[in-house]
Amino acid sequence: MESCLVIIPTYNEIENIHSVIDAVLAQGPQFSVLIVDDNSPDGTGEVVNILKQKESRIHLLQRAGKLGLGTAYIAGFRYGLSHGFDYIFEMDADFSHNPKDLPRLLEACVQGADMSIGSRYVKGGNIKNWSKDRLFLSYGASLYVKTITSLPVQDPTAGFICYHRRVLEALDLDKIKFVGYTFQIEMKYYAFIKGFKLAEVPITFVDREKGNSKMHANIVSEAIKGVLKMRWRRMNGYYA
Repeated sequence: MESCLVIIPTYNEIENIHSVIDAVLAQGPQFSVLIVDDNSPDGTGEVVNILKQKESRIHLLQRAGKLGLGTAYIAGFRYGLSHGFDYIFEMDADFSHNPKDLPRLLEACVQGADMSIGSRYVKGGNIKNWSKDRLFLSYGASLYVKTITSLPVQDPTAGFICYHRRVLEALDLDKIKFVGYTFQIEMKYYAFIKGFKLAEVPITFVDREKGNSKMHANIVSEAIKGVLKMRWRRMNGYYA
């Protein structure tokens, strides 16, 4: 049986954390969960620490403070690799990603993909509870990324991912420089440059119902500048 680690970065997710952990573990005995908590003042880390005492499939990394989404996932990748997991996942804590889709992402990798992406923008994918402005911005961002990078992915900013461990072993994680949401683009771009097979699996993305969104205006600016930097770095052999 494949061993799977689902990494969930958290900051003030106390309203969701117990439920999302239960939902991940319910997908089968092959699934474990790693919470990477950035010293949430609402006590998210403390709740996870209590839960892990009763369930060996729950893991916890507690960090000193908010250090960025990208560094949280990279810490999780290193943890997953060092603990021998075959497949390592990225997933949000707020149920915008449905834990019931985890087996579908896993199956795509088992069937031959090196990296499977839960996609909102392939046939069968959908988004619920977003405004028209936010939909337009997201579509525009995806088009921009594909135009600049030639990345053959319809949803390059997606954050619901399954990696076969061979992908993370092959990438130099020290070269990943973006710590915000542009991190998601850089990981896909780097894997694509390295020749790995990327597959998209349609999902329905549902905006969070509990807790506060982590989105902010700087994300758009970071993405615009970041994608240009990625393209420049590739042209100069950075991702070789």
